[in-house]
Amino acid sequence: MSATLANITFPRPDGQSTRGYLALAGPGKPGVVVIQEWWGLNRQICSIADAYAAAGYNALAPDLYKGRLASNAEEASHLMTGLDFADATHQDLAGALAHLKSRSGKVAVSGYCMGGALTVAACVHLADVTAGVCFYGIPPAAFADPARIRVPFQGHFALRDDWCTPAVVDALEAAMKGAGLSPELHRYEADHAFCNAARPEVYDAACARQAWDRTLAFLSRHLV
Repeated sequence: MSATLANITFPRPDGQSTRGYLALAGPGKPGVVVIQEWWGLNRQICSIADAYAAAGYNALAPDLYKGRLASNAEEASHLMTGLDFADATHQDLAGALAHLKSRSGKVAVSGYCMGGALTVAACVHLADVTAGVCFYGIPPAAFADPARIRVPFQGHFALRDDWCTPAVVDALEAAMKGAGLSPELHRYEADHAFCNAARPEVYDAACARQAWDRTLAFLSRHLV
């Protein structure tokens, strides 16, 4: 499927370009790079960028799948497996950060599921990240060791998650605290993807609202 929502193009450090969905709050406002789930840059992710803009943040969601969208879990797994995570981090996310910094100053990264894992990677590898907010996604430590995060970090995780399991979350917390860090981690009695209103089988409105409120409070402390 072709994505129809990407409405800007921005440069990557290597000179190539990436498309993305940009929602603006205004000149000089802080920024948030919104990182997609394994489904791609769909309307649900763009609506999160819009919500950030309504809350006072310039938001850019890069199209990591280059115009492709998944309509089922099998397609999504195929697209995620085929994604070059290092290229996405060091090129697409770095380019999105630079684009937002040119108009926003301080910029955070925040992502969901696959995007949550890439949020950790961005916090580890990209110097221009001011803060990170991760939703139920953690990458392999061999790619992005959470003990190397040196920016304020908030995480939202589900206790009934069979992908980003409680044990994986506990390991992230232990690694960060073992390195002398103080991550702000929240656990919810919910399923994986509980913030995705487009998936009624797992969406939990109360948990999603609590996570959103905590996210905005966190960003207001570190970006504004």
